[in-house]
Amino acid sequence: MQYVWFIWSLIILALWALIYVSNKGVRKEMLKMSLITMPFGLTEPLFVPEYWFPPSLFDLAIKTGFDIESIIFSFAIGGIGTVLYNLIFKRSLAEIPHNERKHNRHRLHNYILFVPAIVFLILALFTSLNHIYCGTIAMFIGGLATLYCRPDLKGKIWVGGILFTVLYFIYFGSILPLYPQYVELYWNLDNLTHILIFGIPIEELIFAFTFGMYWSGIYEHIYWRKLIKSENKS
Repeated sequence: MQYVWFIWSLIILALWALIYVSNKGVRKEMLKMSLITMPFGLTEPLFVPEYWFPPSLFDLAIKTGFDIESIIFSFAIGGIGTVLYNLIFKRSLAEIPHNERKHNRHRLHNYILFVPAIVFLILALFTSLNHIYCGTIAMFIGGLATLYCRPDLKGKIWVGGILFTVLYFIYFGSILPLYPQYVELYWNLDNLTHILIFGIPIEELIFAFTFGMYWSGIYEHIYWRKLIKSENKS
C-alpha cells in the first residue's frame, strides 16, 4: 500500500505526457495551466487527515500533511482538464479582439477569477464543512461565475465537467481491483457521506465534475481566448 498513491500520481502524469507529446497544438496551454495548478498540491494539509490519510513517499503525508504525490497529481490534472474538451471536439483557440473585451459583462473579469478562492475561504473559516466540500462548492460557484462573464464557454464548462468526471472515474478505478480495500483504509469515510460508486467515494466524483467544469474554461478566461473549430489539433 505504501506506493499506491505514488503509482496513481504517475499514471495521471503519464496520461498528461501522452497528450502533451501527441498533440503539439495544445502544449502551450497544457504547460501553462499545469504550472498554475501544481502549487495547489501544497494545500494537502487541509485534507489530511480530515478527508483522507494515504501512505506517501517518505511518509510525508502522515508526518507533515504535505506529499510529493499531490504536487504531481495537481500538475497533471491542470493540463488535462484544460485541453480535454478541445481535443475531443476538435477545437482550437483564437484571441478575443480588444473591442469585444469592453462588453459590460467583462467589467467583472478580474474579480470573477478570484471567486473560487473567496468562496473557499468563507466556507473554510465560517462553517464546519469538510474541506473537500468547501473546495467543490467553490469550484462549482466559480464555474457559474465564469458563465456570467463568458457565456460563450457554456458548452465547454458543462461538458468539460462531465468529460473529466468520466476520465477520473476510469483513472480512479484503475487501481481499485488491485487494492480493493484502499478506500476503506485511507479515506476518512466517517467524516463523509459514506456513499461509494463502484468503490469510489462520491466526493471524488463531485470533485472531478466541479474541477472539470471550472478548469475547462479557465485558460480561455484568463488569457482572453475563444473556441474555434479546428480540423486538426495535433
